[in-house]
Amino acid sequence: MAYRDQYVDLLRSISLVVVVIWHWVFTILVVSPETVSPSNPIGSTRGLWVATWVLQVMPVFFFVGGYTHHRSFRNYTKGTSRRFLKRRMGRLLGPALGLIAVWLAIGSVLEITIDPAWTWPAVILVLSPLWFLVVYVVLVLIAPLAIRAHWRWGEVVPVWLLGLAAVLDVLRFVHGQGWAAWANFLVIWGLAHQLGFFYERLVAAPRRIGWMLFWAGLFFLIALTNMGFYPRSLVGVPGERFSNMGPPTLAIVALTFLQVGLVLVIRPTVLAWLERGSLAQRVVGWINEHAMPLYLFHSTGMAVVVAILFGFGYVPPPEPTLEWWLTRPIWLIGPALATWPLLALYRVTRRPNLPATPRPAD
Repeated sequence: MAYRDQYVDLLRSISLVVVVIWHWVFTILVVSPETVSPSNPIGSTRGLWVATWVLQVMPVFFFVGGYTHHRSFRNYTKGTSRRFLKRRMGRLLGPALGLIAVWLAIGSVLEITIDPAWTWPAVILVLSPLWFLVVYVVLVLIAPLAIRAHWRWGEVVPVWLLGLAAVLDVLRFVHGQGWAAWANFLVIWGLAHQLGFFYERLVAAPRRIGWMLFWAGLFFLIALTNMGFYPRSLVGVPGERFSNMGPPTLAIVALTFLQVGLVLVIRPTVLAWLERGSLAQRVVGWINEHAMPLYLFHSTGMAVVVAILFGFGYVPPPEPTLEWWLTRPIWLIGPALATWPLLALYRVTRRPNLPATPRPAD
């Protein structure tokens, strides 16, 4: 049976769990009779933008996704694109499309029975974390081409993607070409994904390679965010001219190199910690098994808590007041408890694994 990299499992799990906790704890809901919209405390809390340099971990998710796709395409499918795409699309689209259908039905019922103006903005807000899945699906669809480009041109591919990301930012910000911003969704996350194809070579390389990527990314990020143009926050902040995240900018490219370097540098230490105890391995295994459904359903769990609180007449503060900060533990525990039954339902309804022939880790 093929070897499964525990560290990759850990990185995938942590990246999704961090995003989930960020959404639960650091979302400010601004509710009006017409709509409901999200905000965050970064713009009104001095220095909190630094947290986004640590907690904006989507580059890590796309990086490890590149590794698993390369490994699966190479070992499982023997280079056959159709089997690779069928397996990946089945895993990604089934639960996501089911969730979208359920929320469309809920929105329709609410519109007919209650008819609040904010019904569809609220439904869109609940489903908004799925944006990354759209990008991820596109990357899966083009993965066979990207992998073959990697086999043929190797290191030249990420260099070209880096250069293209810079050119697209120039077209966007200097020449006012709006399409360039959306093109960078694919180019910048595609760069993180492409770097994952080098995972095995990078972990086998001397540790200084990881430090090289880390320091290059850090200096790049410091320079970009202190030139008076790119925001310092790596998530959207109300009042900023634009967000570094949606669509992504060169600041996310810098963050990608920083985070890839960091995960390479700490890998030996983390693996040693994992090997010391079976409890750590069980925790990582549980998180890895539930990471994707947790990401899919976490906003639904939060919506349940919001609905319950609204039913009792409580509306969260629309800005980071003392009350808002003191209630943060509630917004971690409450959505977690509400999401737990959804994870259990997912386990019950998903197709059981058949005792077939061993497959490569992916």
